[in-house]
Amino acid sequence: MESVKPLDERGTFEWEYDSQADVLYISQDEPREAIGVDAGDGLIFRYDEATEKLVGVTIVGVRARLTPKSSAQ
Repeated sequence: MESVKPLDERGTFEWEYDSQADVLYISQDEPREAIGVDAGDGLIFRYDEATEKLVGVTIVGVRARLTPKSSAQ
């Protein structure tokens, strides 16, 4: 794989949040089979191998990302 094309086409986005696993799934158009590339830090980019286009993103640990960190006082 040389490179994956970004989301350069307009479309609708579907999303689903799994609260038990604390994972957010975002897909362009309907979710479909795709290859996942782990970018680290809980981010997984999903792309269609045939078109080499990015078709979704999976974010692990959403709750921790959105919860403000308390500062030591």
